[in-house]
Amino acid sequence: MTHRFRLLLGAACLAVPLSLSASGFAADPHDKPAPAKPDMHGDAVTSDGTVTIGGVPVGYQAVVGTLVVHPKGWDDSGSSSDAPAQPAVEPGNASDNKSAGGGGHDKDAEAKMSFVAYFKHGVAPGSRPITFLYNGGPGSSTVWLHMGAFGPKRVVTANAAVTPPAPFELVNNNESLLDASDLVFIDAPGTGFGRLEGKDKEKAFWGTDQDAYAFSQFIVSFLTKYNRWNSPKFLMGESYGTMRSAVLSNMLEQNEGVGLNGVILLSQIFDYANSVDTSKSFPGEDMSYVLALPSYAATAWYHHKLPNQPADLPSFLKEVEQFATTDYLTALAQGSALDDARRDEIANKLHAYTGLPVDYIKRADLRIEGDEFAHELLIDQGDITGRLDSRYQGPSMNPLDSGASYDPLDAGIDAAFTAGFNDYVRNTLHYNTNLKYKTEIDVFKDWDNKHQPPGESSPEPALPNVLQDMATAMKFNPTLKVQLNAGYFDLGTPFYEGIYEMQHLPMPRRLESNIEFHQYTSGHMVYLNDAARKQLHDNVANFIRANDHEPAASDKTH
Repeated sequence: MTHRFRLLLGAACLAVPLSLSASGFAADPHDKPAPAKPDMHGDAVTSDGTVTIGGVPVGYQAVVGTLVVHPKGWDDSGSSSDAPAQPAVEPGNASDNKSAGGGGHDKDAEAKMSFVAYFKHGVAPGSRPITFLYNGGPGSSTVWLHMGAFGPKRVVTANAAVTPPAPFELVNNNESLLDASDLVFIDAPGTGFGRLEGKDKEKAFWGTDQDAYAFSQFIVSFLTKYNRWNSPKFLMGESYGTMRSAVLSNMLEQNEGVGLNGVILLSQIFDYANSVDTSKSFPGEDMSYVLALPSYAATAWYHHKLPNQPADLPSFLKEVEQFATTDYLTALAQGSALDDARRDEIANKLHAYTGLPVDYIKRADLRIEGDEFAHELLIDQGDITGRLDSRYQGPSMNPLDSGASYDPLDAGIDAAFTAGFNDYVRNTLHYNTNLKYKTEIDVFKDWDNKHQPPGESSPEPALPNVLQDMATAMKFNPTLKVQLNAGYFDLGTPFYEGIYEMQHLPMPRRLESNIEFHQYTSGHMVYLNDAARKQLHDNVANFIRANDHEPAASDKTH
């Protein structure tokens, strides 16, 4: 995932008094104080609110706070993973945190993970569905799903254009999911208001399996703290969050005894080998070009770059999918054995489906990466398209580059989401802290991509493929339902990639009926399109209601 998320770094300020040291000499004013340690106590601040959904007011309690989790192998004998609620404070302002509930373990890494939860008023916790939501990255907070899709307040952004600067508008979110489920928006370890502490803390939490384990421990702690063990339970992840969901669902069900009712996937990637971002780094691996072609075609359709513009997008994309998985795939598989006449034929067909010049397609050897397509489609205008939402466009930093050097989506939404959330969490939810909210952090230099699939004795050294995890979770729990949502205009996780992966899960064919698919005329963040956001809400809410097994019919009327 690109760096569409800004890094918000907070610095702790410590007062260093001029006093006598233990030796009796005055402290050297040039000595630098030791780095402040984060306060690793959990905390929680509650407030009440009302959101109107479909004309019906829904009252709720909001809880914003943190829970402390530990890496695999931590011994919790005689202590809890969470401390009694404490006021949110700046790192360094707390005293030594070696109490039973907190942290300060010199040898044990720990993560304080931040969250915002919403509980509908007047409903028994055991009968009310609860959905745990998170974005991806890896290294992203969950501000995007929270403030753009399903929280009770939504930040207003321009549709497929740059949102004007502050002041930004926060409005009642008519598409909040609180009509169907209680909600818990979880920030990944080290993001949001969360912090890491202890020896090898990055190694302990930043990795495919380490990350999923941290989320599993957060969810178990949350279910216990808020008495939600008997609630119908759903997971919803976006982007890398879908890879997390595959691993996490299997961990929760097999290791923690947490039965899931459903898993909701938004803009899926289960196998990095299918990513068209770095395809040319792996010669001979051609499937990513096949799976990206329908999204290229959708983008060219949106920007009116096709030689013959079809009227109906879904029908057109079905035609492209058929070509991609037959003639195009066969041609790529032949490699240098492909004869010139057939090569010309495929290049011309790709021109018809992408709008790119035939000579460019041939120079690219019929293989075009995502950032190359984003750079070339609108280059005659001096523009590039967005990567995560190719409806967006912006000036090329260098028209002579081979690929796009930034994502215009960043300029379109980042400031609005960052300012909107900070204003909301501090002034409406009353989370009084001097901590900066880390919207996104750079974890890539430390991220451990090794993944141990179910049934294997050791981690695989290659980039992760989690199809086996999702399939194992569905085989272990044959009642588990899965919903895949994707936008047509997504070059980061192309919509057909997700369909392909779900159709290749290693599991009995009868379980395929547990999966449903939805596509939208939007991008990676489907909810940035007003019409698509309404459709997404309705599809997800209906999925939850169909699978919550809720005995209290009265709650369905709200």
